[in-house]
Amino acid sequence: MHVLNVCSYCQDNWGFNILLSVGYFTDRHDYNWSLICTVLGPIEPENLGKTITHEHLVADFSIFQAPPPKHAPHMGTMSLIMENLGFIRQYPYSISANITLHGEEDHMVEELKFYQKNGGCSIVECTSLGLSRDVGKLRKISMESGVNIICGTGYYIDSTHPSNMNSLTQEDLVATMVHDITEGADGTDVRCGVIGEVGCSWPLTDNEKKVLKASATAQSDTGCPVIIHPGRHTDAPAEIIRVLQEAGGDVRATVMSHLDRTFFSPEEFLEFATLGCYLEWDFFGLEVSGSPWQSVATDMPNDASRINMIQQVLQEGYADQVVISHDMDTKHRLMHYGGHGYSHIFLNVVPMMLRKGISQDDIDKILIDNPRKWLTFN
Repeated sequence: MHVLNVCSYCQDNWGFNILLSVGYFTDRHDYNWSLICTVLGPIEPENLGKTITHEHLVADFSIFQAPPPKHAPHMGTMSLIMENLGFIRQYPYSISANITLHGEEDHMVEELKFYQKNGGCSIVECTSLGLSRDVGKLRKISMESGVNIICGTGYYIDSTHPSNMNSLTQEDLVATMVHDITEGADGTDVRCGVIGEVGCSWPLTDNEKKVLKASATAQSDTGCPVIIHPGRHTDAPAEIIRVLQEAGGDVRATVMSHLDRTFFSPEEFLEFATLGCYLEWDFFGLEVSGSPWQSVATDMPNDASRINMIQQVLQEGYADQVVISHDMDTKHRLMHYGGHGYSHIFLNVVPMMLRKGISQDDIDKILIDNPRKWLTFN
């Protein structure tokens, strides 16, 4: 795996965007620059390898703690031990210890070493502002594991926005994102290689629209790819694409996440696919019947159902737009706590895809070619 030195090469190759951010360049297309930015510096696209496109390694989701079920009112303080695993799998967001990944850095290194051993090369880490991002920890995990990590900038959903978000202008938000991309995030020299996950509710709030428009501008200014967290409504993804496109964003360098909890029929997937963005199924390994966040009762798919839907999309000619991941955001899904881990797609999902008739060529597109095209700055 070829990772370039962030202190020397990176400064030279990112100099263009630093100049851009202060106004010295008026047209980024005058500069021939096509790299992927990891937390250890830029790499050539051909060195990205097999990639899962929506994960969390260092994040805190405590703000989303769900109430415990009536039959287990004390679940919030439950310990993460084997005898409680059945409860934890059914109500993962009700246990306070389960919904933060901080403090798991050593386990993450071991998980990613195993991930690399099973063919994984790179991971997109989608912890944006509002979810307790720490790019310094991500750099340490990448250095110790040998796995490329691409980290995110931008803002999550409205409830996680900074307290002064109402007074921040769109230009202020653009400046923060461009700084994270061109100079470094969290007071470090670690540069973000993706904008997102950009959080959206349904309906979009005013501040979320402002963030979307700012994300489009930052994307246009830097060539950085974008990844979206859509609201929980079938109309949400198309509305987000409309706002992003009208603000000058590049739809074909944008991933729409969580489609496996947003669309539930082939017609919905295929209609949305015509808009041209990447389609992400990112709950692989998460096999519970429902979600505490759905406003109405919804049957969540299992891995076989996800693969069946992907297969239909592939058969209609959209193989160039499909990416997949696990969206790991809780401890119980880590191997250390009895979960499936970050290698689940390689160990279990890919063999199932092959058994169901998906070709190795299409699997390579999903895990190698499409992430490489999406993550390469343009």
